[in-house]
Amino acid sequence: MKKVLLPIFYLPPLSWFSVFLNEENEVAFEQFENFPKQTYRNRAAIYGANGKLPLIIPIKHTGKREIKDVEVSFAEDWQKLHWKSIKTAYQSTPYFEYYEDKLKKIYGEQIISLKEFNLKALGIILDILKTEKKYELTNEYFKNPEAEDHREKFSAKSESTSEFEEYFQSFSDKNGFIKDLSILDLICNIGPESLTYIKNIKLD
Repeated sequence: MKKVLLPIFYLPPLSWFSVFLNEENEVAFEQFENFPKQTYRNRAAIYGANGKLPLIIPIKHTGKREIKDVEVSFAEDWQKLHWKSIKTAYQSTPYFEYYEDKLKKIYGEQIISLKEFNLKALGIILDILKTEKKYELTNEYFKNPEAEDHREKFSAKSESTSEFEEYFQSFSDKNGFIKDLSILDLICNIGPESLTYIKNIKLD
């Protein structure tokens, strides 16, 4: 087994899942890093009618910097907005109606901790994928960890350089195939084949 250090993301992209679900990887989630802005830690990318659509969780500015202490803001009803965006984007996909009730549970309660919210959402996704994966949380921060470090590997600002096999997406006839979107895009479009797809991803 290879030890791997991963960031805790919100409805992560497929590249993240290919590392997380690799059977050879023993995964630890980083909870002591300082919260970096504009990353998948509080945002996910889905396929909207006009192309890539970011869903961003607003964060409270409390001065707390470590991921484990970062709090979600409920000043606006972003959960309702995210769910509406997801439903609009995917209600016509082949598998959305099969998973709708489970996916809706992601937004069923107000969880103050960003870390806990993301982990709850991950649990629901693993249930949909019909798979399990053990992980642990880090006990302290290491700038140069012994584990393979993926904390800065997945960029929300630039496109992945890895190749992804194309699958049908709702708006691909209009905007083309968009690779490495949130896991939501994959499960809504190809359903039970998602796990096989993830395991066949080859990252650069």
